[in-house]
Amino acid sequence: MRIVQLTPGAGGMFCGSCLRDNALVRELRRLGHDALMVPLYMPLQVDEEDTSAGAPVFFGGISVYLQQKSALFRQAPALLDRVLADPAVLRWAAGFSGQASPEVLGELTVSMLRGEDGRQAKELEKLAAWLKPQPRPDVISLSNALLLGMARRLKADLGAPVVCTLHGEDFFLDALPEPHRAEAWGVLRERAAEIDGFVAVSRYYGETMRARMGNLPAARFHAVHNGIDLNGYAPAPSAPEAPTVGYLSRFSPEKGLPTLVEAFARLKMRGRVPGARLKLAGSQGPADAAFVKELKRDLAARGLDADVSLHPNLTRAGKIAFLRTLSALSVPATYGEAFGLYVLEALACGVPVVQPEHGAFPELLAETGGGILCAADDPQALAEALEELLRNPARARELGEAGRRNVVLRFGVERMAREALEAYVRAGSSIQAAEARSHGERRNG
Repeated sequence: MRIVQLTPGAGGMFCGSCLRDNALVRELRRLGHDALMVPLYMPLQVDEEDTSAGAPVFFGGISVYLQQKSALFRQAPALLDRVLADPAVLRWAAGFSGQASPEVLGELTVSMLRGEDGRQAKELEKLAAWLKPQPRPDVISLSNALLLGMARRLKADLGAPVVCTLHGEDFFLDALPEPHRAEAWGVLRERAAEIDGFVAVSRYYGETMRARMGNLPAARFHAVHNGIDLNGYAPAPSAPEAPTVGYLSRFSPEKGLPTLVEAFARLKMRGRVPGARLKLAGSQGPADAAFVKELKRDLAARGLDADVSLHPNLTRAGKIAFLRTLSALSVPATYGEAFGLYVLEALACGVPVVQPEHGAFPELLAETGGGILCAADDPQALAEALEELLRNPARARELGEAGRRNVVLRFGVERMAREALEAYVRAGSSIQAAEARSHGERRNG
């Protein structure tokens, strides 16, 4: 099968969707399929082999922004377009990412969802023109629903079904200011009706987005849990010297860092876990600088700076080494997380997790048996749950071992790739069936 995967880069930061798509394409290739990774907006930032190497970046972030703001750049000559799409220029521009106002982001999101009718139509034409001479794909895979505006033009030009992965779009769209929020959801629902299949990273999120996109036919939705390359992941040979709580996600408030810091402060005040430490790791980009500065100020004011350490933007090896120093991990996201790749990564190292009882976390912990749930947005409940594990190493070890065992059995990257392929085949079969019905109706008519 020939698959074209379209995935946005994250502007110099590691992001879950980039890591997931990159691992998927690499595994599809290993299984013998012709999978082409095409980066959008920015070059991909991944902690494994970059499967997009050699492919140009389309919808370059600078061009997309300038075309939104000025009609002049929608008619810019090809030479200027090439300069603005140069990977070195895009990496430089990534240092300014996150500085666009919510108003601009809202306008840009709506325009991108409109595809050939949006202000970035020239970028869509360039992508279609680049793909057309290449071998015809059996399926085009969009990394997320914010790319749905590309589907109509690509289906028409390439004659292939389009599938779309779903993981976390609702949080971004709901954060847009009005009237752009309602407008974006409206255009997304319209464009979603044209998609041949949706691959949701959890059953929870598939049901959530199906409802929000207008209750499209359930047969178009397929739940394919994320998987990870387990190579290198293993439990530490011994427990940490000090009871250590960890965090592994973007350094941002919506991932629940303030809740975790407050819970850790309460745990320390209770004094029942002597020597407890908190280690924070994950993506930190320019847009997160102000939050991290405030976080450090808060830790110092609480007298916790000696007990808390920050480890931003770790490599893959560094991430695994970090996880092996933990007694437990918690990322108490404040919203309904679509999946949470960090849960798999922690459990693959035998580290149990404590997660809020919402989003995909109940589903993940039911599948893995690798942790406990607590009330969401509740520092006291989180402190008590963490204390329960830190004071009972045997229980923590039991959960960690169960979690690792089930991640190895059910959450490897090969299983994810094979299930994704099944979803792609079903999407193609639905098109063939529809065409056959249409042909029969014309013949009988």
